[in-house]
Amino acid sequence: MTNYRIAIGIVIGLLFICLAVLFCVLLIKLYIKKIKEYNAKEVAFQKTVSQTIIETQEQVLQNISQDLHDDAGQQLTYINFQLENLKLDSPELKNTLEPLSQSVNQLSQTIRGISHGLNNQLVMQQDVIKAIAAEVKRLQKNTKTSLSYSFEELGKKEFTVNEKIFIYRIFQECMNNCFKHAKASEIKISISIRPQFEMKIEDNGQGFNQDKTAVKTSLGLTNMKARAQSINYQLVLTSNPGLGTTITLTENTKTD
Repeated sequence: MTNYRIAIGIVIGLLFICLAVLFCVLLIKLYIKKIKEYNAKEVAFQKTVSQTIIETQEQVLQNISQDLHDDAGQQLTYINFQLENLKLDSPELKNTLEPLSQSVNQLSQTIRGISHGLNNQLVMQQDVIKAIAAEVKRLQKNTKTSLSYSFEELGKKEFTVNEKIFIYRIFQECMNNCFKHAKASEIKISISIRPQFEMKIEDNGQGFNQDKTAVKTSLGLTNMKARAQSINYQLVLTSNPGLGTTITLTENTKTD
């Protein structure tokens, strides 16, 4: 009888232990599920915030483009018109006014090019690779930095509207960083579309330490990475002090 009671006690003890273990397992699974749900909501929230910021930036750029075209562009046209009239009314001043007239014309063309570059409607209506090539040609005329551009054309690639806008904006941000911070004498831009899209921008500038906090929190780099993530692209930056910088934008391979 005693042995029977001991056996019953052992069985009850084992059942209790099993129930306790099962309860712990359920608690752990529930905790993990809650963490995943929280992380998913946090990621979704961050994506929403990033998307809102990007859309706001696009609207600001659109407004600036419109202001440059409607205000600054028209004023320069009026100034040039007055100069031409002055040259007709006072032929003796023609040689003096000619350099000023040429400068106004060049400034007008530059502002028109910047306005077009900021206008996402123009980017959406044309091939993004051709838009980048056109912007490179414009920059080549307005900078002493050596710019080289190569495109491996192995067929036509279709881009979504967001891809066009964000690829072009990332290109613009890269070029702005090269001119503003890198102090480079040479910049190389290369694009390939097979097997997937890849844009690489290399400069021989001063480079920087990627581990610095200021670099990690740079608004320009943050914007580029946010834009890349929004279209499921990968942005990789490589830089070292004195060795220049390379930025590569690559389309993530889609898997079923």
